[in-house]
Amino acid sequence: MVEASAEACRRQTGAVSNLDEGPGAVPVDDAGSEVWLLLVYRIPSEPTRLRAAVWRRLKMLGAVYLQNSAAALPAGETAERALRRLRHEIGEMQGSAVLLSCTALVGGQDVAALFRAARDGEYEEILDKCVDFHTGLEKEYVAAHFTFGELEENEVELLKLRNWCVKVQERDVLGAPKRQAALDALQGCDKALEAYAARVYLEADEGS
Repeated sequence: MVEASAEACRRQTGAVSNLDEGPGAVPVDDAGSEVWLLLVYRIPSEPTRLRAAVWRRLKMLGAVYLQNSAAALPAGETAERALRRLRHEIGEMQGSAVLLSCTALVGGQDVAALFRAARDGEYEEILDKCVDFHTGLEKEYVAAHFTFGELEENEVELLKLRNWCVKVQERDVLGAPKRQAALDALQGCDKALEAYAARVYLEADEGS
């Protein structure tokens, strides 16, 4: 996907500097070239849990795979610190890894699109969970379950959704298209829960 030369990629030994880290765009260097961090690693085939652990860590960071064992993130201080830590941990697994700061000669837009698509996939999951949240509240109305216990359970569920969205937003440094839809959906869940809470309090007052 990305063609890179030895001159375009260098071993990362210091902090990435002089980067424009504005939202919605890949950071660029002084020459105006988009900068990516690329972790290329090798891990022993056994035990398989080591490979799975590295995959999970990279997924949590929001990295996208350009090929097997080569994962990329938009350059930035937070991303660099995280990848440096992961590189150290891979070494402790008896593996090896190199962290590169790269500019794409061609195909950079494809990598950015891949990154945004990964975030949109996460936002889609949140949107689905928001639909499930509304469905759950509708069942409470149908069953006439207006108790403080039910209210608390729904509050906990919505808090989990919000925390999940915050984590995705932190990874979404390029501003994926479905970000606003997810935020709007969560706001709709908030309003629905407020209406349900009002009904719970009303039922409690009438029953006292």
